[in-house]
Amino acid sequence: MKKIHLLLIATLLSFLVPLSFARDPLEVPPYLSTAKLQGSGRLTWWGLHIYDASFYRVGSLSSSEFALDMRYQKSFSGKSIANRSAEEMKRTGVPDEQAALWGKELASFLPNVESGQTLTAIYSPRQGTIFYHDDKQIAQIPGAEFSKAFFGIWLDPKTSAPKLRTELLGQTCPPPLFNEAC
Repeated sequence: MKKIHLLLIATLLSFLVPLSFARDPLEVPPYLSTAKLQGSGRLTWWGLHIYDASFYRVGSLSSSEFALDMRYQKSFSGKSIANRSAEEMKRTGVPDEQAALWGKELASFLPNVESGQTLTAIYSPRQGTIFYHDDKQIAQIPGAEFSKAFFGIWLDPKTSAPKLRTELLGQTCPPPLFNEAC
């Protein structure tokens, strides 16, 4: 009876834990070693926990370098992640043809992910977007145009996940890449 009582208390306490979370510091390339967690949140869809996201800024909050780290809680094929990314880019205003091209490029390297695995994207103005799967570099796409469209999935005001955007940005402005007045 005592075990059941303790289990009931533990279960009730688990409902009091906030949905926000703190991740261990992101392992990043040396040129991003000063990255600091700016915000984190959880993406749910129809009540399903899809992934936890963490947004890192390098140095000051006005820095143009940043990273987005996603720890998946469900398994997805790389192709389905790429297709969803292209759809989300269209939602933020990327023309259909361009979003389709970038979706195909993403599908060429995004791996299948299992629960607990991470995908990380880092933006550097000089290098573009660098992708990692469980801390191993898998691709790099140069240029600010792709980067703005890709990171806009989470950071653009027209995102389909405004609550997550708010959690990632906290009380600060989006990176300069978005040229958004605050």
